[in-house]
Amino acid sequence: MSNERASLIRRQPPACAKQSGVSLVELILFIVIVGIAVAAVLQIYGVTARANADPLLRRQSLAIAQALMEEISYKAASNPPGGFTGPCTPANRWLFDDVVDYSGFSLAGIADLTNVPISGLENYQLNVAVVSAAFGPVPISAGLRITVTVTDPVGESTVLEGYRASYP
Repeated sequence: MSNERASLIRRQPPACAKQSGVSLVELILFIVIVGIAVAAVLQIYGVTARANADPLLRRQSLAIAQALMEEISYKAASNPPGGFTGPCTPANRWLFDDVVDYSGFSLAGIADLTNVPISGLENYQLNVAVVSAAFGPVPISAGLRITVTVTDPVGESTVLEGYRASYP
């Protein structure tokens, strides 16, 4: 073999030599795929962040409804002798002595039993309906259905229903 030919053979890289680094095409594909994935994750994050306040308002509405339902449920089913018979207003709520006294009761801004407004709940609305109802073995003449509706500041309503029977 001549020296020229031997030097040419030595200069050529072997056919099975490993490639190191990345090509421009691979780099562009990687950037496109990662960009699509990041955009999808950010879109999901945005939807979650926008809807995050709604559960708070629903939980608050439910807590208000449950508190009033508990207050009403502890009252007698029918008016006791000499009991309260006046109009159902927030100012005389502390006088309510039976479930029927709450029929038609409403609040614009949540207040406690003595009509003191509760801070942070001034934009909630509350309505109560009490109607005769039969349920289970209880006839309509002895049963009451209590419906408490709370409307949150964005206009969504939470309805809680309960039943009360007049025991013999």
